[in-house]
Amino acid sequence: MESCTLHKTERLNSRLLIERLFAGGSKSLPAFPLRIVYMPVENDSLPTVSLLISVPKKRFKRAVKRNRVKRQVREAYRLHKSLLTRKLEATGQKVVLAFIWLDNELHPSAVVEDKVKKLLQLTAERL
Repeated sequence: MESCTLHKTERLNSRLLIERLFAGGSKSLPAFPLRIVYMPVENDSLPTVSLLISVPKKRFKRAVKRNRVKRQVREAYRLHKSLLTRKLEATGQKVVLAFIWLDNELHPSAVVEDKVKKLLQLTAERL
């Protein structure tokens, strides 16, 4: 059984990688209310998957709502990240991911979890 944890080292905090991810050379997939942007990387110091979650202030003015959405996405990713990591570890690839919230409304955790799971499966198929 694989561990369902999300360590601090798995979070994307490199400004250079974030700029490269959004500047170009990356691919994205939508599953409303989320969009995933991903880019394969060649860096030995990174974990298999580095994660970034973005909830724009344009969507939710109150930080409480933005934090709730980030918490929902983080939890869903933590539970289903093995869908992606198994395939990446088998092929020896590393990837940088960003989840971006697209909707102006809050959604139940079950809906968010389904969308995250769907996006992880699609990403694993495309890599």
